[in-house]
Amino acid sequence: MSLSLERPIVFFDIESTGLDPVNDRVVEISYIKVFPDQHEESDTIRLNPGIRISEAASRVNGITDEDVQYCPRFADMADALFEVFSGSDIAGFNSNYFDVPMLVEEFARVGKTLDLSQIRLVDVQGIFHKKERRDLSAAYQFYCHKDLENAHTAMADTRATYEVLLAQIERYPDLDNNVPFLSEYSCRSRNVDVMGRIVYDDDNDEIVNFGKFKGRKIKELVRTEPRFFDWVQQADFAINTKQTFMRLFLKYKR
Repeated sequence: MSLSLERPIVFFDIESTGLDPVNDRVVEISYIKVFPDQHEESDTIRLNPGIRISEAASRVNGITDEDVQYCPRFADMADALFEVFSGSDIAGFNSNYFDVPMLVEEFARVGKTLDLSQIRLVDVQGIFHKKERRDLSAAYQFYCHKDLENAHTAMADTRATYEVLLAQIERYPDLDNNVPFLSEYSCRSRNVDVMGRIVYDDDNDEIVNFGKFKGRKIKELVRTEPRFFDWVQQADFAINTKQTFMRLFLKYKR
């Protein structure tokens, strides 16, 4: 079994200082980049996050502040990592809700924009939950009949995610072996920004997905509540969310 690809797809997993994409930082990233001819490029990069790794995160990923004190910062590796992800689709396990927002935010801090409108996102957990509803270790055992050794290390989780997707395609006849279908099928919400603060409604209009304006169309709020957009820029939102609000404000203000 091989994945049918029109362009490269990057399977990746992040270990971090915590679970907040806005305030936490990446301490390790592993990726497997699969090309249409099926050859692979892979690497694991440890990073000094510049902030303390929480005890809870260290208990899960086994990485301490001492382990990364002499490692490069994300800014030092940003150009190389951006080259890996640019022009590729992206896949992971629960990646749409954690790894992708974390990666987008890290790139935004160094002035690089990962344009998700041009990227298909395949969240293997989304397929798994629709079919079986368990975690990655259970998915690996169920689909691949293997125990996931070294769980919560970035490369082990990345490799397992790639193998699980291949096994899912082989197991379920209704899963088309192409990334556009898998991206659509694995998606659990139709986000405009990566954090899901803005989503598409059934008419494909952008609507607010939080707070007192939840369910209101962005294009209407531009006309009736322009100060809301100023507030967003001052509030504690992800950089990508602020940029998306600004882009839509300028789009509908014309």
